[in-house]
Amino acid sequence: MRKKLMTFIFSMLLSFSAWSVQINVNTADARLMANNLSGIGMGKAEDIIRHREEHGEFKTLKDLARVKGIGPRTLERNADKIKFSDE
Repeated sequence: MRKKLMTFIFSMLLSFSAWSVQINVNTADARLMANNLSGIGMGKAEDIIRHREEHGEFKTLKDLARVKGIGPRTLERNADKIKFSDE
């Protein structure tokens, strides 16, 4: 019984990850980022947009780390949710 329960939980976790939303930080609006990225509120999302407008598109997580207040921990928590193009 325990093995069946663990298998069920594991399969649910896998299916949940397939449903996770990826956010293109080069095109997303502040609300989309704030609603879907862990540790990113409206203010920080607006900072991301402002940085994007002033310095151009982000190409890597390292580029995104240049936004004041976005550190390694925030990037680590969101790495699987962030994308840089629509391809």
